[in-house]
Amino acid sequence: MTFNIVFGQIKKGIEGVDPSVINGKLAIQVNLTGLGGGTFYIEVLNGKLSVEPYDYHDRDAALTISVSDFKKLADGKLDPVEAFNTGKLKIDGSIEKSLELVKLLDTRK
Repeated sequence: MTFNIVFGQIKKGIEGVDPSVINGKLAIQVNLTGLGGGTFYIEVLNGKLSVEPYDYHDRDAALTISVSDFKKLADGKLDPVEAFNTGKLKIDGSIEKSLELVKLLDTRK
């Protein structure tokens, strides 16, 4: 599976979230590892959601996680704290902002 396919699936799933739960700005870069891995970002700014396949240099945090674990995390099947504590999820930057991403993903319809 290529990154374009993986990213397309992830973007489609994320676009169902409610960005109004984020106060201010949220900018998270996600570095996916493994088959279909690559980099994309999730940003909420002024209540508008953007999900794009690029590096985000002015980010709040960068997450590094495998493709399969990110899908589990996004589907609520992997606890983010457990993923972090077991080394499945690495966070470079603000842990608080990273938890806001989980809050955002939890609003998926």
